[in-house]
Amino acid sequence: MKVAVHLFVPNAGWNTPLDGAMDSPSTLILVFGGSESSPLGRAFADLSATYPQATLMGCSSSGEIYGRTLTDDSLVVAVIQFERTTLRLLATPLASAAESFAVGAEIAQSLLSDKLKSVFVLSEGLAVNGSQLVNGLASILPPQVIVTGGLAGDGPRFEKTWVLVDGAAQRGYVTAVGLYGEAVKIAHGSRGGLDVLGPEREVTHSSGNVLYSLDGQPALLLYKRYLGARAAELPASGLLFPLAIRNELDEDGHTVRTILGVNETDNSITFAGDIPQGSFVRLMRANSDRLIDGATDAAAAMINPLLNPANQSVCIAISCVGRRLVLGQRAEEEIDAVANVLPQGTRLIGYYSYGEISPLASGRCDLHNQTMTLTTFGED
Repeated sequence: MKVAVHLFVPNAGWNTPLDGAMDSPSTLILVFGGSESSPLGRAFADLSATYPQATLMGCSSSGEIYGRTLTDDSLVVAVIQFERTTLRLLATPLASAAESFAVGAEIAQSLLSDKLKSVFVLSEGLAVNGSQLVNGLASILPPQVIVTGGLAGDGPRFEKTWVLVDGAAQRGYVTAVGLYGEAVKIAHGSRGGLDVLGPEREVTHSSGNVLYSLDGQPALLLYKRYLGARAAELPASGLLFPLAIRNELDEDGHTVRTILGVNETDNSITFAGDIPQGSFVRLMRANSDRLIDGATDAAAAMINPLLNPANQSVCIAISCVGRRLVLGQRAEEEIDAVANVLPQGTRLIGYYSYGEISPLASGRCDLHNQTMTLTTFGED
């Protein structure tokens, strides 16, 4: 397996030349870029022309990770040339969040094979119910298939996201690549680092990923009381105060959900994933030092003896946009924390997202928010 990473900046071009010798049917190219796709059109065309046989997938971001550096409105690229791994890419339209489970099941059914080792997913970031998408995948795929990935991002704007389809940025799609064969090795890790605050409350009315009431009180009005003056900045300010759902299966004892939108008419809040009615939740807030420690823990949890440090490998880091907003100028510290733990020679790229997909400690895959989620690909 060979790995090359590149950075494209509009008006400056590529930082290093693309190498057409790495083109093959077993080459996977992952790209993450700014939500304004027009300035990146030249880069998409260059990749398609240089690697016509390769599998190309990617999505918009809320910040791009290139090595230890965080950039905006650029394109980061990992070219991964496998030697004994087969790839299959799917791009499925997603008209609304209500279709998320069906789209996940459809993708899983199409990729299913006794040789399937892993599925990496990149999805539309707004018109999706991320937890139902993951549930749809899990309804078909056997437990031993590792599913990781993330939702596309658009910074704190929540206006539009894109995924790559046939080499062009498109809205309203879910893409997934299946990796097949015994040679490919995958390691993963996911950790948060947020603190819970306030009393635990019961979800008394919800539907899917829309929350209407907590303890019988309108959800949005209750949320605004906690946010105080920052309520006027919703939904962006909600990223700083996500919701923790009690979940004994997760490493941290809860599943975190962040806000995608609010409805002032019915005082409801739309989250990136399901908020089950009857579940118990608490608000959370972030602490910069705890977030950086969480990134370190994610990398430490991912270290896998199956990944031979003598071989080339690539780590895809997907962190939540809420973490970036909290960390501010310290955001690169969590990237450094990951890089410091990775085996020497591991190439690192990634992006800030609206949701992260990774297995729980129990092994069951789920949608996460406010985590640093890592996926490393290697080959025996």
